[in-house]
Amino acid sequence: MQLYTKRGDFGNTNLIGGRTVSKDSTRVDSYGTIDELNSLVGYIVSQIGAEDAMIKNELVKLQHDLFDCGTDLSTPHGVREYKVQKDLVDWIEERIDQYAEEAPAIEKFIIPGGDPVAGLLHMARTVTRRAERIIVALSKETTVNPVVAIFINRLSDYFFALARVINHRHGVEEPFYERGGVVFHPDLKKEALPKTKYDD
Repeated sequence: MQLYTKRGDFGNTNLIGGRTVSKDSTRVDSYGTIDELNSLVGYIVSQIGAEDAMIKNELVKLQHDLFDCGTDLSTPHGVREYKVQKDLVDWIEERIDQYAEEAPAIEKFIIPGGDPVAGLLHMARTVTRRAERIIVALSKETTVNPVVAIFINRLSDYFFALARVINHRHGVEEPFYERGGVVFHPDLKKEALPKTKYDD
C-alpha cells in the first residue's frame, strides 16, 4: 500500500463524497483537531498502568468514538447518515456523573497537574475545548452533525472529571489555584452554582 498519493501537493483534500476543499478550511481544521485529540488519547492509554485497566479500556472505546466524530465532520450534510447518535451523549454523561461522585469535593479551581496521567488528561481537556471552538465556527458556515458538537462539549468535562479521579485513586494531592476565593460550593445544588471555566 502506497502511503502518499500526491493529490494534496497543492493544498487541497477530498471530503467524504468527493468534494474538494482547501486544507486550511474550517472543516478540515475541525476533524484534524479531532485526530490530534485522538492521538493524544492514544498516548494517554499507553501511559496507564494495569491498576487502571478499566479506564484504559474506556479510553480505547473513546478513540473509536472520536474517529466517528472525525468521520461525521468530514462528511458534508446529506451525503450519508451520521455515525454519532444521541446514545453516545447519554453514555458520556453517565461516565461524568460517576467520576464526579468518586472524586472529593473541591472549593477552588484546580491547576492542571498532579499524577502524570492526570496532567495528560488535562491536556486532552484543552485540546477538546479547541476542537469545540472550531466545530462551533464550522457550524456557522455549514450544517454539521449537532450531536458531535454536544458530545465534544461533554468530553472536556469528562477529561476534567477523569483527571480528578486519577489523582484521587493514586493518592496525589491536586494543585489548587491559590489566588482566588471559593468558587465551588458543594452544599448547593448544581443549578445554583456560579458559572466557571469548567462548567459550560
